[in-house]
Amino acid sequence: MRKLRLAVLALVVSAAAHASRITVTLLATTDLHGNIDPIDYYTDRPAARGLAKIATLIAGVRRESANTLLIDCGGTIQGTPLESLYQQFVSAGRLPLGLRAPGRPLAHDPMMLAMNQLGYRAMVVGNHEFNFGLKNLDRARADARFPWISANIAAEPGAHVKPFPPYVVETVGGVKIAIIGITTPAIPEFEEPAHYRGYAFADGVQAVRSALEEVRRSEKPDLVIVAAHAGLGRDPSTIRAGEGFRSENMVLQIAREIPGLDAIVYGHSHQQMAGEEVNGELLVQPKNWGMSLGRIDFVLESRPDGRWKLVSKSSRLIPVKPETPAAPAMIEIARPYHELTERYLDTPVASSPIDMDGRFGRIEDSPLVDAIQAVERYYAKADVSFTALFNPRVSVRKGPVTVRQIAALYIYENDLYAIEGTGGMVKDALENAASYFLSCPDAACSHGPLTGRRVPGFNYDMASGVEYEIDLTQPEGRRIVNLRRNGRPLAPDEKLRIAINSYRAGGSGGYRMFRGAKVVWKSPEDLRSLIVRYYSQHGKLPSRAQNNWRIVPAEARKILEAEAGQ
Repeated sequence: MRKLRLAVLALVVSAAAHASRITVTLLATTDLHGNIDPIDYYTDRPAARGLAKIATLIAGVRRESANTLLIDCGGTIQGTPLESLYQQFVSAGRLPLGLRAPGRPLAHDPMMLAMNQLGYRAMVVGNHEFNFGLKNLDRARADARFPWISANIAAEPGAHVKPFPPYVVETVGGVKIAIIGITTPAIPEFEEPAHYRGYAFADGVQAVRSALEEVRRSEKPDLVIVAAHAGLGRDPSTIRAGEGFRSENMVLQIAREIPGLDAIVYGHSHQQMAGEEVNGELLVQPKNWGMSLGRIDFVLESRPDGRWKLVSKSSRLIPVKPETPAAPAMIEIARPYHELTERYLDTPVASSPIDMDGRFGRIEDSPLVDAIQAVERYYAKADVSFTALFNPRVSVRKGPVTVRQIAALYIYENDLYAIEGTGGMVKDALENAASYFLSCPDAACSHGPLTGRRVPGFNYDMASGVEYEIDLTQPEGRRIVNLRRNGRPLAPDEKLRIAINSYRAGGSGGYRMFRGAKVVWKSPEDLRSLIVRYYSQHGKLPSRAQNNWRIVPAEARKILEAEAGQ
C-alpha cells in the first residue's frame, strides 16, 4: 500500500510540474534612427524619444519580469545628426568645417555601444543600414555584440560580403524562441548599387516560409516570431490596398499566408500598432525614434515531453513620456558624440536676408525649397531639379544660419545625381508628385480636405527650371498644366539634364520614370553636405521664391493654407 501511495504521489508531483506555467516577455524597438539622447537636434529642444528614455522603460519591465528578450527591427545607424556625423566624418577619421576632435577617440558606432549596454539579442537589417555604404555597415555590425539578421538578404555567389544569419534562437526561462529577420527587399529602389553590391534581396514572404521550415526542423522552437523591417502593406481593419511597393511592405501578407507564427514585430513605416491579431498571429509595431517600447507577453505551459505549449499572448506599447527619466548610463555613452554634434550644428555657415517658414512650402513656392534647388542645379549642372520639402516645420530667422538649420532643411542621407532625361519625364514626375493632393470636391473647390495620408509629404517633389500649375479640379495624371521652360511649352521629347536625389533615381515614391535613366554624374558627398558647402561659399540663402509654380484654383490654395496652418 505504501508503494502505491508513493507512486500516486509521484504522478501528482509529475503532473504538477508538467502543468507549470511561465511568462516570457519580448521587448522590441524599431526605426531608432540614431536617437539616444532625448533631444530634437533640429530645434535643440527636449523630446520624448530616444534610447536613453527607452532604457528606463526596459529596466522597469525587467524588474517586473525575469524572462525578457530584447530585439530591434532595424533602421538604426542613420537619422539624427549625431549618427550622421559619426557615419560620414568621424568613422572616416576626419571632421567638417574645421571642427576639432574631442579629447578621447570616438572609435565605435554610438548606437551599437548603447544597444550593447542594454543587452539587445538581435537586430534586423534595415534599409537605412545601407545608406553609408558597405564599409560603414560592416564597421557598425562589427561593433555590435548581437547578430544582425535577415532571412531575405543573401550574399551573391562569389561576392566578398558577409552573409546575414536568417534567424537567431534564444532560450529564455527554458523556453526556446526563434526570431526570423526580414528586411524590405526594395533596397535597390532606395540605394545606389555600390551601397549594396554583393547582396541580393528576395521576396519577404517566401523567405519567412523557408526560414520557418528550416528552424522548425533544426531547432524545434517553442515560439516563432518574425521581426521585420517592413510595413504592414495592407490595413487589416478595412482590407484596403496599402501604398508603396507591394514587395516593400508585406507584413500582413506574411500573417495571412504563413500559419504557425506566434507574433510579428515590425517597423519601417513609422506608424504604430499596439496589437492586432491576424490569422491567430499577433502584429505589433512600436513607434519610431524610440518613442515607444513594444511589449508582448507569452504565457506558456510545460508539456510532458519537456517542451512548452503557448497558452495565451498579449501586447501593448509603452510610450516614452516627457517625464520619463533618461538613463544616466545611456547619456554617458552618448556624451562625447553628443557634444561634438552640438558644436557642429552650432557652426555658422551663411546668413538669411529674410525670415523663412516651411509651413506653407508644399502649397506655394518657398525660398527654403529654392535654397535646395539652387544647390542641386549648381552642382549637377542641371536644366531642371527636383526636391521635396522634407521638414515643413523648419524655420529660418533673418540673420546667421547654422548647420543645425541646414540639417533641419534636408534630413536624409541622399546623394545627388544628374541624369539624362526628357520633358516627358519631367511631366510624369510632376503628375506623380501632384497625387499628394486630393481632388477638389466640386468645380468651385468649396471645401476640403485636399490632403490625406495616402501619399506622404516626403514624396511630394517640386521642380525648378520649369514653370507649371497644378490644377486640383482635374483627375490624377492630368493635373499638370501650362508646363513651360524658358517661356515656351515643354516638349515631351526635349532633352534635359535633370538633378534628382539617389532615392528618386531608384524609382521610389512612385517616380518610376527615373528608374534606369542614364546617370551622368554623382555627387562625391551627400546632399546635406553639399548644401552646407554651397552656402559656406556663397554666403546667403535666397531672399525670395522663384514662384515658378502654383496650385489652382485660388480656392484650393486657401483650403490648403488653412489645413497647413492647423
